[in-house]
Amino acid sequence: MKHFDDTESLITVRDWLRFAVSRFNEARLSFGHGSDNAFDEAAYLILHTLHLPLDRLEPFLDASLTHGESEQVQAVIERRVKERIPAAYLTREAWLGEHRFYVDERVIVPRSFIAELLHEQLAPWVEDPQAVGSVLDLCTGSGCLAILAALAFPDSRIDAVDLSADALAVAAKNVADYGLADRIELVESDLFAALNGRTYDVIISNPPYVNAESVAALPPEYRAEPALALGSGEDGLDATRQILAQAQSHLKPGGLLLVEIGHNRDALEAAYPTLPFTWLDTERGDQFVFMLRREDL
Repeated sequence: MKHFDDTESLITVRDWLRFAVSRFNEARLSFGHGSDNAFDEAAYLILHTLHLPLDRLEPFLDASLTHGESEQVQAVIERRVKERIPAAYLTREAWLGEHRFYVDERVIVPRSFIAELLHEQLAPWVEDPQAVGSVLDLCTGSGCLAILAALAFPDSRIDAVDLSADALAVAAKNVADYGLADRIELVESDLFAALNGRTYDVIISNPPYVNAESVAALPPEYRAEPALALGSGEDGLDATRQILAQAQSHLKPGGLLLVEIGHNRDALEAAYPTLPFTWLDTERGDQFVFMLRREDL
């Protein structure tokens, strides 16, 4: 792209921000891995590259960059455009609210609706967060939800399960970064397969749930993520079916099951017309996460 050979006149953060937004829009990039538009993503990548506070763009807009800084900023913008790599993989970090997690191409970029619910300690469904003694995070990926569960329920022990050994290696780094290795056990398992006899007060899961048609149409940014963490059969519900079939035997009396299913609410309710799903409110709607109690299953 010829634009990247003509950047000598770009001096300030404002100049590079305008340039990045133009290039992102021109390339018709897809977003959704931390930001949902070209401006926010450009601002994040520039601030991160320059080691500036991510929430304070305005004071630095007219600051001039050194030649070395300009080269670094151009390099990250150019990679984002030419390689269509999610921003989180370029910076090796992802944020859920105020919590930062290490990520790389071995794990899906964290973006779960369950994170919002954990920030609220699953209120009002959990009346006493300190009474939650055990939590299972199925399909833990980077370990982000397991960590948020440990923070939400301070007296709990967490099992964080994933089929991918690579994903668990990333999760181990994040667990260590948060100093939670004594409370979070990482388990390599195909869903419940390695959890014989273990029961929990709360089971949370953000499993693969993209249907086959949508997987085939994913933009490059999403195809950069592990395929294992995205697709789940023709209708996107293969993993969810297994969870529903086995969760009861791993829940304590009164225990809660929370599962994120993306845009599959209608398909799930059609497949299980007798299950009394409770759909939990999040900032983006009430169709993405369902809850069931052990007695409902």
